[in-house]
Amino acid sequence: MSPMPSGRSTSYDYEPLGTTGRRPGSDGGFSTLEPPRSAVQDEPEFRKRDREEVVPEISAVEEASGRRDGRNKERLLLTADPWLVRNGHAATYAALYLFTAMVFFRPYELIQGAGFLASTTIYFGIVMVLLYLPSQMVTEGNLTAMTTEVKALLVIVAVSLLTMPISRNKVLAWEIFSDTFIKAVVVFIVLVNVVRTRKRLVGLLWLSVGIGVYLAAETTRLYMAGQFSIEGYRVGVSNVKGIFGNPNEMAMHFVMMIPIVIALGIASRSYIVRIAYLGVAGLFVAATMFTFSRGGFLGLLAVFGVLSWKLGRKQRLNVTVASIVAGIAFILAAPGNYGLRLLSIFIPSLDPVGSADARRQGLITSLIVTIRNPWGIGIGNSPEFGAHNLQTHNAFTQVSTELGIIGLIAYLVFIISPLRKLGAIERTLFDSDDRRNWYYCMAIGLQASIAGYMVTSFFASVAYNWFIYYAIAYAVALRRVYAIQNGLVADPQPKSFWESRTAASA
Repeated sequence: MSPMPSGRSTSYDYEPLGTTGRRPGSDGGFSTLEPPRSAVQDEPEFRKRDREEVVPEISAVEEASGRRDGRNKERLLLTADPWLVRNGHAATYAALYLFTAMVFFRPYELIQGAGFLASTTIYFGIVMVLLYLPSQMVTEGNLTAMTTEVKALLVIVAVSLLTMPISRNKVLAWEIFSDTFIKAVVVFIVLVNVVRTRKRLVGLLWLSVGIGVYLAAETTRLYMAGQFSIEGYRVGVSNVKGIFGNPNEMAMHFVMMIPIVIALGIASRSYIVRIAYLGVAGLFVAATMFTFSRGGFLGLLAVFGVLSWKLGRKQRLNVTVASIVAGIAFILAAPGNYGLRLLSIFIPSLDPVGSADARRQGLITSLIVTIRNPWGIGIGNSPEFGAHNLQTHNAFTQVSTELGIIGLIAYLVFIISPLRKLGAIERTLFDSDDRRNWYYCMAIGLQASIAGYMVTSFFASVAYNWFIYYAIAYAVALRRVYAIQNGLVADPQPKSFWESRTAASA
């Protein structure tokens, strides 16, 4: 009588060969042929269990290995930025906060008799830069952290300057560059270097949400009062101009703020605060409808599509049902002729003022100009080549037309790079049990906000306006705060500028 085995064994006392079989590994892998039936029948029970369990065990190992590789890739992506762990820039942040408040709220337009404040925005900007330069040099020993977004933006600046001499209207090119674009660039660089704590980021986010609440409430009031100042059926808020003077751009701001307030609401631990944030999101949706912005509607679809897909990963059925119900409610609550306005996207003849057809013609013209001038025609010069001297009404072709293919590539890198790294934060935190983690929710919210901009900006010439520069800066700031708090930095004890100079001279 043969002795019983003392333990499990994964080897067999037969070779799994059929009449046409191959030995395992003879072709560089394992044979998929089953062993002869007689061998299987004579196989001991404990060996059968080994044979049945070996595949699940290998699958589990491979799955765990895949997760480790994924986590390593996310970590490498999040540690690629040259962040330094340093406090500072308190005064610069105060100046940045005041400057942003002036740009968004424009109190000299809101408050009667406050026209004397019109120049204060410039003063706050000058003070901000004067405080930033020495503080940044002392704190980190450079003018800016060279993230991917900063590098892409500097490329856009360089292309803008290089194409200026060949532009048809050099005065217009300089005006757009100096009065609009370069200010957004400076504020972006200051923001990504100064906002290095969660409180600072939330403070600026509240400013963006705050002006949105005022504009949405005013838009709703004007619509209910029947005061349609644009095209006879659209609402425009006239007492706050600047970047919000156009209803399409106002709708763009609403679209970009909706996912942010939803993320803030989900992440809140207070039930009352959560309801308040979600109520603000509802107000933004209603105000977007009242602007009758076609780009705003498509932006809403993009925003809620991203939120539903990412926030509902483990509850697909519930999210799908909720999305259908929300869509039906949206259709029922929409203004009477809202559907015709949306159909004019595909049937231009339904547009009473013909703007859809003009935008389509502008898009075609901009594509032709891009093909004929791949190096660009100069910043701000697209109206010089457009029909009736009109804008392209498309941020992407605006860049490709004016700054050429290189400028367009840099612009796309500037927008897409933060999406990749916000996605890395989201995937890193996805396996945690806390679905209300602030960083997880904000990473998803900012991804949806940027996606909303990408869709709505397809119908507006806003490539050099403030919208995307603040949104990308918020995304970079979130990444920085997350990396510092989780130890994802290369040098936690950096040398100051003066220490570096001393070491170099020694």
